[in-house]
Amino acid sequence: MAPLHLFEIPRPKAFFNYMSLRTGAEIITFLMLLNKISGFYGILALLTGAPLTSLQFSMYLYSLLALCATAYLSPHIRRASPLQCLALAHLYAFDTVLNALYTAAFGVAWFYVLAQHGDDGKTAVPGAPGISSAAGFTNPKYNVSSVEVIAAPAGGLVPGQDAVAVGTGAAAAAGSGAGLGGAVFHSGSFMSLSVIAVLWVLRAYFVFVLLAFARQVLRQHVATTSSAAWGAPGAPQDNLAENPFAEGREEGEGWRGKLGRAMLAGAPQYWLGADEDGEWMRGLGGKFRKSMEPVGVVERERRRRSGTGPPAPPRELVGQRLADLTEVR
Repeated sequence: MAPLHLFEIPRPKAFFNYMSLRTGAEIITFLMLLNKISGFYGILALLTGAPLTSLQFSMYLYSLLALCATAYLSPHIRRASPLQCLALAHLYAFDTVLNALYTAAFGVAWFYVLAQHGDDGKTAVPGAPGISSAAGFTNPKYNVSSVEVIAAPAGGLVPGQDAVAVGTGAAAAAGSGAGLGGAVFHSGSFMSLSVIAVLWVLRAYFVFVLLAFARQVLRQHVATTSSAAWGAPGAPQDNLAENPFAEGREEGEGWRGKLGRAMLAGAPQYWLGADEDGEWMRGLGGKFRKSMEPVGVVERERRRRSGTGPPAPPRELVGQRLADLTEVR
């Protein structure tokens, strides 16, 4: 990954420094499709009469819509369509932010229900009944922190004992880490939070990979179709390449042009600006750059400089005059 300035969007050149950006985009999109299939299960649960809160219903409905949009945009990865690849990258970034909000809301509700221990069976957190039933022993009949068994000799001729279970109140275990802090820093909860944090760091890297792939597709499209790329005569004066979705161009007509201009307006320097070393073509890959060079001229110049040009004619031919050929009509 290239060195970055402060607040600059990362620009990975390969997926995990091993695979191409296109392969990474295909893998990330496939994982997103698997993740969004949960929207079908939410709609089926609603049709079967399962209780769903408004927050849960909105999440399942959004997952279903995102599944359809991702399935429509995914084939354009191989086609290298600039508008569709840009839309897919922005959709994945928006989905990451929205899922982070949903995850944070669910995590707060989960730990709140665990910490409350259902003293009165009523919670103000959305989805608390479902969380309480899934979390296990959160709403017991008797709210006790421990149970002590007291045995005493039984009366009568038959030897035996009478056992009585005595519950210790939750207040007696105040020093054992009860409450919200105890629920969050519990060994199992802390391990779950660590795994979720690692997964979200990986998700953020996936966002940068998809953005970098869309940037590469866009810049290839600009280099092959625009009349003036960055640094060429006639290019814009703000150190940006020509916007392919600008008004007056074929791609800039209608709602597609408006959508393309809106997606590039957020970070025009990232999409159309030069790289950190001042070269605009750097991020397009070596294979694409070689195809733009005149191979024949370069090869002749290399042979001329190295002295390895075509072989000299034989000595017996040097100085001899070729026979005159009579033109026959």
